[in-house]
Amino acid sequence: MSLMGIVKDMKEGIGNLSRRGSDGRLWRGRTRSHIVPDQPAQLEEFEQGQWANLPPELLLDIICRVEASEAVWPARSAVVFCAAVCRSWREVTKEIVQTPEECGRLTFPISLKQPGPRNNHIQCFIKRDSGTSTFRLYYGLTPSEDENDKLLLAARKVRRATSTEFLISLVADDFSRASNAYVGKLRSNFLGTKFTVYDSQPPCDSSVKTSGRPSRRFHCKQVSPRVPAGNYNIGTVSYELNVLRTRGPRRLHCVMDSIPLASIQEGGTAPTPKAFPHLFDDLCPVASQNLKRKEDQIGPSEQPCLVSGDRLILKNKSPRWHEQLQCWCLNFRGRVTVASVKNFQLVAAVEPHHNIPDSEQERVILQFGKIGKDIFTMDYSYPLSAFQAFAICLSSFDTKPVCE
Repeated sequence: MSLMGIVKDMKEGIGNLSRRGSDGRLWRGRTRSHIVPDQPAQLEEFEQGQWANLPPELLLDIICRVEASEAVWPARSAVVFCAAVCRSWREVTKEIVQTPEECGRLTFPISLKQPGPRNNHIQCFIKRDSGTSTFRLYYGLTPSEDENDKLLLAARKVRRATSTEFLISLVADDFSRASNAYVGKLRSNFLGTKFTVYDSQPPCDSSVKTSGRPSRRFHCKQVSPRVPAGNYNIGTVSYELNVLRTRGPRRLHCVMDSIPLASIQEGGTAPTPKAFPHLFDDLCPVASQNLKRKEDQIGPSEQPCLVSGDRLILKNKSPRWHEQLQCWCLNFRGRVTVASVKNFQLVAAVEPHHNIPDSEQERVILQFGKIGKDIFTMDYSYPLSAFQAFAICLSSFDTKPVCE
């Protein structure tokens, strides 16, 4: 049987299994997220299927070929199908698949929390639905005509009395904080000039001091304490006030509390989570019930996630004034085609004593801009992750009466 025949056979046999995703390992489909208790008997029976007993050398060769040949979606979903066959296939696939920083590809959900590539950008686009106040992040250059775009993240805008929140999820139909699809949120201040990015779980376990209670209220839908719970402050996005209405575009800067400045220095690294941690795996049922009652009384908390040393600060790249066109211009290399106050490019803001190379200071880490009605491009690179970049871009969609 040919290699593609094997992959096709796997797709037919385990199509629904690839959307399981309750353990955070496999790529999610568009279905509603639920937490399902472990079923050892069924898993053991599935392990004895026809694909579980392949010789290790043959298994490694098959997965290596699939991973190397399928570079973009939707073809890259074949790699996810390999990881969904059985436990042995999943372990081999996890060993072979590299992080976005190393290979420039997105594969499993955890890829959205890992830094992008150093030498190029991962190109995505955002679709805005003003009627439902939702925003969807897709993987690819531009929207396709057959609606086969790969959904990465979705956000819903919720207006509060004193702030605006963008709830971010892995799926487009469930934004509940109690869902295992919930990955974080973005919250603004009253004026819409400062935004705080919250992650549902710490991006780097060693840099976070956890409290004795969970950080998010347990909900009645939550049937197991295995769901990661928390709101960890990983960064802020600030827009400069423009009350005098002086000429010029928006000016913003981002303080990434979870990313050290040393990450962009030679030999530096950014926090790279390998899996979604289960913070409450060791809690007994009685303890989890007590935590639930305590949370119902005092409400959720929000904890800072601070790195040691200097934090990475991003600033928008200053545009130049074009005399002939009478407008501000930035070189988006063809990725932005429509003039908009929302368009921006972010670069690292460093002091001279930090000894950061000039090439690194000029490198565009994140760019965002409009290409059509309710369609925007988002290109990000190391050390930002897709989740962090999406949260920063969402801040541009909120109303800012004192910044325009």
